[in-house]
Amino acid sequence: MPNLSRRSVVLSVCAAVLAALFAVAAFAPLPISIVEPGLTANVLGADNGTQVITVTGVPVRTTTGQLRLVTIQATAPNASVHFIDVWRAWFKKSQAAMPRDSVYPSGGSVKEIEKANQQQMEQSQADATTAALKHIGLSPSQVHVTLRLADVGGPSAGLLFSLGIIDKIDGDGHGGDLTGGRTIAGTGTIDGSGKVGAVGGVPLKEQAARRDGATVFLVPKDECSDAKAELPSGLKLVPVTTLDGALSALSALRAGQPTPVC
Repeated sequence: MPNLSRRSVVLSVCAAVLAALFAVAAFAPLPISIVEPGLTANVLGADNGTQVITVTGVPVRTTTGQLRLVTIQATAPNASVHFIDVWRAWFKKSQAAMPRDSVYPSGGSVKEIEKANQQQMEQSQADATTAALKHIGLSPSQVHVTLRLADVGGPSAGLLFSLGIIDKIDGDGHGGDLTGGRTIAGTGTIDGSGKVGAVGGVPLKEQAARRDGATVFLVPKDECSDAKAELPSGLKLVPVTTLDGALSALSALRAGQPTPVC
């Protein structure tokens, strides 16, 4: 009987220790960000009363349809995220838990992260302008492009900026719109040569795109697997690797022809 009592005490102590460990784990901050669908913006229109794309030096077209860049929104870099938050996100289609370093790769303080995101956005805008003007065959000395978009940082809007600049200046090359009157959304970085790169968070961005009326979503080809996994109903997925490829896909859509598929 004494041995049994001793064993019971040991088991009780072990159970108490385990419970304490689970409690600490449940309430300890994790290096995780909770992300969800963010805002979208039509680069062919205005954002908070200011035109997103302003072009001077050459005639500008009146466009129809929409080219919507998409974003995700995340818990602040200094916010405390706990196991229970990750657990809840696991069961919500509209949320995801991602390593904080993948959402805020620059690290540092909030101000440092905001500064890095702004620098990435500015570089992305410069590359988007270079790629677009190169496609049209215009020199930066002939035309001046200004891109303004509040509350958006990082490089993931590059592809949509390039498409918007082209649509504003040249359209489809024959006086028509790139969109064919559709609401087209997309994501992807772009460099000055027109190469499209991956961005992350695609399933949530697709949700934002469909929520705001898009029927077509341009996605970096390298992210096809993620994009297909949770594709919203009514949203056509079009993979791209270059600006020229994106323009070719949009041309096929306008003509009612098959487009690339993931």
